[in-house]
Amino acid sequence: MITPRLLPLLFLLVAAQAAARDDAFVPDAAPAPPASIRETAPSWDEGPVILPPWPAEADLIRFPVDGPDRGFHFAIDGRNLAIGDDGVVRYTLVAESASGVRNVSFEGIRCTPRGQHRIYAYGSGGRFHPVAGSDWQPISATGPDGYRYDLWRTYLCVFRQFVPRSRSAMLSALQRGRVHPMEGTGFLPD
Repeated sequence: MITPRLLPLLFLLVAAQAAARDDAFVPDAAPAPPASIRETAPSWDEGPVILPPWPAEADLIRFPVDGPDRGFHFAIDGRNLAIGDDGVVRYTLVAESASGVRNVSFEGIRCTPRGQHRIYAYGSGGRFHPVAGSDWQPISATGPDGYRYDLWRTYLCVFRQFVPRSRSAMLSALQRGRVHPMEGTGFLPD
C-alpha cells in the first residue's frame, strides 16, 4: 500500500525517468520500410549513342501537339525510333515551319517522373552534327519545347508508370495522334 507520504516521492521518481527521455510516451518499434521504398535512387548510366541515318520523307510520322499553335508541324522518323538498353527513347525530330523551313535534331527522352530530355545532334545538309557538352534537362509543359512534354506524356512513355512504351505502341500512338482511348481506364483495348 502506498502511503500519502510516499506518493510525492513516487511522483518524483516517475517524473525523473520521463525527463531523462525526449518525450513522455513509450515509443513503439519503428516498422521496417516497404521493400519498394529506396533511400536513394538507383544509379543510372547512359549507354552509347550512335547517330542515326538522315530521315527519309516516307518514314516521317506527323503528330499533333497540345497547346497554342507555334507555327510548327512536328514529325518523328518512325524507322529510327528506338529504346536503348539504358531505357532512353531516342528519336529524330523534324520541326517544320509554315514557310517550309525544317529543323532536324536527334534527341532522347527519359521516362522519369518529371521527364528529362537531351539533344545529341542537330542536322543540316543531310547529316547530323553532334552537340558538344549537352546534358539532361527537365521537360517543361510550357514554353517553346512543349512538344517534348507531349512526347514524354502522351506518345513515348507510359503515363504514371515512368517506363517507355513498346516501340510498336509508340508508333501506333504517333500515327493515331493519341494513345488508345481505353488506356488508363483499367480495361483492356479490343
